[in-house]
Amino acid sequence: MKRIFITLATAISLVGCNCNQECKTASQNESESSVLAIKEQGFFTAGGTVLKTDGTFDPIKGQYNPAGQTLHADYANIFYQVPQPYNHHRVYFLHGFGQSRVGWMNTPDGREGFAPMFLRKGYATYLIDQPRRGAAGQPSVEATVTTPTLDQAWFTQFRMGYYPKLFSNSKFPQGEETLHQFFQQMTPNIGEFDIPKVTEALVATFEKGGDGIFITHSQGGIIGWNVAMQTPKVTAVVAIEPGTFPFPEGEVPTITKENTSFPVGGFGVPKEQFLTLTKRPIVIYFGDNIPDFDKTAELPAQNFWSGVRELAYNFAEVINANGGDCKVIDLPKAGISGNTHFMFQDLNNQEVFEHIYKWLESKKLAN
Repeated sequence: MKRIFITLATAISLVGCNCNQECKTASQNESESSVLAIKEQGFFTAGGTVLKTDGTFDPIKGQYNPAGQTLHADYANIFYQVPQPYNHHRVYFLHGFGQSRVGWMNTPDGREGFAPMFLRKGYATYLIDQPRRGAAGQPSVEATVTTPTLDQAWFTQFRMGYYPKLFSNSKFPQGEETLHQFFQQMTPNIGEFDIPKVTEALVATFEKGGDGIFITHSQGGIIGWNVAMQTPKVTAVVAIEPGTFPFPEGEVPTITKENTSFPVGGFGVPKEQFLTLTKRPIVIYFGDNIPDFDKTAELPAQNFWSGVRELAYNFAEVINANGGDCKVIDLPKAGISGNTHFMFQDLNNQEVFEHIYKWLESKKLAN
């Protein structure tokens, strides 16, 4: 296999970063002294549905008549890279709501993202666009894309601050152009978020790609739990601020938190299915500006994440009580402050990455 040698700046240009000169310079300064060697890369799809219309296809008289024709839809699209040297561990990345795989590649101000950081440590990376999102946008159902003006709502929900001001300790990169880049990395669902279809496609992704660590973010968390309960090919789960958690049926805790932006709650699954999660290590990360559970903040978004974090502690307790290995990391308590919901794009994302890497080392999932 022919090796491909790329610098970080080149990699960013390949994935379509449209940064201003300031952020280009920042990325170049960081990468000029280090060349990233990629020995193999490519795309593949997994899962999905093939629809067919009754009838017979006639390429002469009815080329654009749907009769007898098919439509491939609801698949996942995966971009993978294998570095040189390769440590023989794979890492799969799944985005959250309103996002695609590009969020793992670089930051809105042009710095290195989690994907190249893992590549530099020798991991093969698999960046996923889930069905009906990004490069996997073809749905199997009729869909309407709406255009509500909600940038500021997401700024708030992602705990950046009081728009347009960031929290005083925020590690999110500052600047009008940076925020512009962040908002333009958001992308809509083409059709509803169909959890069973997304789960099916992601299980197929692991079956096709092979064993690996699953890193999920936000809305992607529920898919991470579902996939890990359906295939042993998930060797570990790193969940970055997932929105919900599974529990054995009849054991779903009630989390009562006032003034939240969304309801907080888990979901029940058969006990036997839940116990499959105890077969691999799990770590769950939360950032900063989340109030203690017994306190109420002014912003409903902060209270929501307070409730979710409390639910995470409940989840970890049940996993560990059943012989599993689950840890919740509250980054400020670990000495890492100022992180938003997008800790993998914050100014200290390298520090967060190193914390995750040390955890993987402790589980013998590194070099």
